[in-house]
Amino acid sequence: MRKAIFPGSFDPITLGHEDIIKRSLPLFDEIVIAIGVNAEKKYMFSLEDRKRFIEETFQHEPKISVITYEGLTTDLCRKLNADFILRGLRNPADFEFEKAIAHTNRRLAKIETVFLLTAAKTSYISSSIVRDVIRNNGQYEMLVPDAVRVTK
Repeated sequence: MRKAIFPGSFDPITLGHEDIIKRSLPLFDEIVIAIGVNAEKKYMFSLEDRKRFIEETFQHEPKISVITYEGLTTDLCRKLNADFILRGLRNPADFEFEKAIAHTNRRLAKIETVFLLTAAKTSYISSSIVRDVIRNNGQYEMLVPDAVRVTK
């Protein structure tokens, strides 16, 4: 069974995340979207909202589950018997950052990282851009799945 962990803060999930997840479905038998919890980070959306956004987005996809976790992603992989970490790449800077993490993860736990390039139409979208658009009362809806809605 090929199980992948797709870790992130998903604050909030974007169309870029959704694209990577949908395109990875044929590659894996199971994908666990793992929302990391970092006590030192300030989030725009609560953990419960972030989890709900993702669950609603993929409610009709039986191969996908959503969990929250603290600690190292490699420890989570061991705990869930996952052999792969799934990551999306938008640009060369993402690649350099993710490459270092992938090498470290392989060294720590023999976990392989699978990289998918974002689609051209979503490659400019990041959660930080979405948060900035929301904070400034902009039209964020074109950047996120329908489940992500904010009352202004």
